[in-house]
Amino acid sequence: MSIDSRPPRPSPTLAQLLDAIRFLTILPVPDSDRAPEPDWLTRALAFFPIVGVGIGVIAATVLLIGNSLFGPGLAALLAVAASVVVTGAMHEDGLADTFDSFGGGWSVAKRLEIMKDSRLGTYGGLALGLDVALRAMALAQLPLWAALATLVACHAAARATPGFVKRKLSYAGDVSGMKVSYAEEPMRKDEWALVLITVALAALPLLLVSPLALIAGLGFGAALAALIASWAKRLLGGYTGDVLGATEQMFEIGYLLGVAAVLAGS
Repeated sequence: MSIDSRPPRPSPTLAQLLDAIRFLTILPVPDSDRAPEPDWLTRALAFFPIVGVGIGVIAATVLLIGNSLFGPGLAALLAVAASVVVTGAMHEDGLADTFDSFGGGWSVAKRLEIMKDSRLGTYGGLALGLDVALRAMALAQLPLWAALATLVACHAAARATPGFVKRKLSYAGDVSGMKVSYAEEPMRKDEWALVLITVALAALPLLLVSPLALIAGLGFGAALAALIASWAKRLLGGYTGDVLGATEQMFEIGYLLGVAAVLAGS
């Protein structure tokens, strides 16, 4: 009798978590031994905030070490850089492509064409520079204890934004290929519950630091993400994968600015 030496097949929940880690980060995870379901990315969206917590913890660890070695300014920049590295600059790429598309296209077809172009344009370059600068400078304004709590809360909440945008807008990209994996299937109620619970738990340390800072962060972040989503609806007719990345980044910027507006200099 032969013995199957393959590792046990992961449960659906673990499989979806691994899909989320594999999609959002460059962290090594076990290879999947199953064929991807058409809605695999929609199912993985529920675990995006959990992955965001992990990204926030990594960034917070770098901030803590960097602060002891270099001081708050350079430590904040290193923390932002750590999040960029661990995600493979995935969301930053979406931000740059979105701004190049919005700024350089004069029709929906042209904007979508620009969005697919791998070259970086003026609008995208400026957006990337301001993105990193604003996040690092806002983080550097915070007391260390508040900055650590904010990083975890911010990265968790920011990874929930793609699900909200996907829920409100229709898909505007290519009708073939990737569309089927996340554009057609809605998230279930239990998946939304997991998203909201994760975001709430990740925000608890910041809530204990300052409820007003948490409210400001969520408000500023939601406002900037909604702004990008409204532009996408007007200029593209809906969202694309790059737009989802851009809304995540704009939420991060707004969240950090909102917290800094309340706690800077505390």
